Amino acid sequence: MRLLVVEDDRDLNRQVVTALEQAGYAVDKAFDGEEGAFLGETEPYDCIILDMGLPKADGVSVLSGWRRAQVKTPVLILTARDRWSDKVNGFDAGADDYVTKPFHMEELLARVRAILRRAAGHASSQISAGPVTLDTRSGRVFVDGSPVKLTSHEYRLLSYLMHHTGRVVSRAELTEHLYDQDFDRDSNTIEVFVGRLRKKLAVDLIQTVRGLGYLIDPGTGAAPP
Repeated sequence: MRLLVVEDDRDLNRQVVTALEQAGYAVDKAFDGEEGAFLGETEPYDCIILDMGLPKADGVSVLSGWRRAQVKTPVLILTARDRWSDKVNGFDAGADDYVTKPFHMEELLARVRAILRRAAGHASSQISAGPVTLDTRSGRVFVDGSPVKLTSHEYRLLSYLMHHTGRVVSRAELTEHLYDQDFDRDSNTIEVFVGRLRKKLAVDLIQTVRGLGYLIDPGTGAAPP
């Protein structure tokens, strides 16, 4: 999953980005409303964390602009604790959730996980397909109850596919959502990660749809012969 953090407080921005990266997300950052508005409209994020009090363009204006441009990316707004009007204005502008400052980082992470689950149509923090279970809270993967150790990129790829179970996902889409904007992207590496995942999971879970991409069918997942 690829996220954007738009926050002008550089220390807080850094703290949030670090926590999200440690949780397994690819993260881009912006420090003012103009830069954030541009990135949010031109890059394919899975969730955006948006501060309401931004220089150059305030958060409500940025969010309203995204929604007018038909940007449907889920948005979590950050507001000061005594500014209840920010919450109302944020929701009216199209926000999906909010966190009030100061906040515990675990609450922010939990709300991000919940937003991503809802956007993909999942109700639980555990997403399963056949014998494979991905626990979004702990960042762990299990096959028939046994843990499987994955690298950060392998986990990101599997997480994205499992969040979109039942839909064919192209290599280009995976590349856009697995890496932040500063990463030297090469869609050919997706094939490498898929191959590694298949070996580590040792179940027939990730299907290749020729010419289109990859698919996890919720009805599959048997051990290969």
